[in-house]
Amino acid sequence: MAPLVVENITKSFRQGDRNVQALAGVSLEVPRGQFLAIMGASGSGKSTLLHLMAGLAKPDSGAVKIDGTSLGELNDKQLTLFRRRHVGLVFQSFNLIPTLTAEENVTLPLQLDGAKVDTKRVDDLLSRLGLNARREHRPDAMSGGEQQRVAIGRALITEPSVILADEPTGNLDSANSKAVCELLRDLCLMHGKTIAMVTHEPSVAAYAQEVAVIRDGKLVHRFPVEASDSFALAARYQECLR
Repeated sequence: MAPLVVENITKSFRQGDRNVQALAGVSLEVPRGQFLAIMGASGSGKSTLLHLMAGLAKPDSGAVKIDGTSLGELNDKQLTLFRRRHVGLVFQSFNLIPTLTAEENVTLPLQLDGAKVDTKRVDDLLSRLGLNARREHRPDAMSGGEQQRVAIGRALITEPSVILADEPTGNLDSANSKAVCELLRDLCLMHGKTIAMVTHEPSVAAYAQEVAVIRDGKLVHRFPVEASDSFALAARYQECLR
C-alpha cells in the first residue's frame, strides 16, 4: 500500500449563512518515494486537502490513511502522537519556537515524545541541511531560508512516513525558494522520502515528479513533470483549469 492514501474525502465549511464545499470527493495516492505537487488557485481546496492529510482537520466523509492507519479512527491523543511520529509538517510561516536554537527546534519532536536524541543523527541531519554553522542560533538571527531548512529538519528528525509541505516557499525570496525546492527534491530522489507539497507556483511545482491539480474541490488532473520545465508545466496547468 502507498504510504499516503486519500479515499473520496469531502469537507464543507459554514461561511455566513451558507455552506461552502471545500472538497467534493477527492481520492489520490502518493507512492513511496514520490514527490507530488498539489496545485490549484486560491480557494480551490488544496490547503484544506493538505490539512486533512495531516490530520489537522477531519473530513466530513471519506478517509485518509498513512501507512495503512486511518486517521479518522484515532482519538485526539492518538492522532497527536501518530502525527508527531509519522508525519513531517512544513509550513509557509516556519512555526519555529523563537526561544530555541536551530538544533533545539530540530530535535523538539523527539523531546516532546520523550525519545532519546541520537547526537550523530542530529549532526548528520544538520550537515545535510547546511546548518552546522547555525545550530546555536535562534530564529531571529537566521535568514528566512535558514529558518525553513530548520523547519524541514524538524519535519525529518523522526524519520516520518510522509512529509507534507504547505506553500513552503511562500515567504522566501527566489534564491532561498530555489534552495528549499532543491532540498525537497533531493530528499525524495536521494533519500527516498515521500512528499506531498501544496503550491500555486509552477516554478516550485517543477521540482516535483508529478502534479495533481485541484479545481473547485475536485481532483481534475494528474500528470508527470517532464525535465523540470516550469514554462511547460505552467501551460499544462492552465489547460487543466479550462
